[in-house]
Amino acid sequence: MNDLSSIAARHEPFGVHLMIDGYDADGSLMTDPDGLRALLETLPGEMGMHAICAPTVVSVGPNCHKDPGGLSGFVMIAESHISFHTFPARAFVTIDLYTCQTGLDRQRTIDRLLRAFQLSDADVHVQERGLRYPAENLKPGGSAAAAL
Repeated sequence: MNDLSSIAARHEPFGVHLMIDGYDADGSLMTDPDGLRALLETLPGEMGMHAICAPTVVSVGPNCHKDPGGLSGFVMIAESHISFHTFPARAFVTIDLYTCQTGLDRQRTIDRLLRAFQLSDADVHVQERGLRYPAENLKPGGSAAAAL
């Protein structure tokens, strides 16, 4: 099933999954729901993507010793999604951006997010997704959107 020759032969992945774990986060977004919502409203357009719903930002109280609470934000985009989870008491934020847009300017997006959360230290992971995504439809019929 995971034949490496077929993966190597694939000309383009389906998308890109960008994940950032930010440490020593000192930006106002860590505790500012309006600022986080504004970022979720503007970021898709800056990256050439398209929001398909209004951003949601919620305050989440402490869940356990590991999770002292913070803000969680999410926006669904036509190309997939962007989400953030802030942990102000730990000066830590997780950022998740998944897009089918393989031409994403990764470094520009990473730099934009590091600045937004004023991160001086971060682990950045970029994972190509859908390495075996079919180049053509495998089944006849309409799209899932048409079924809604």
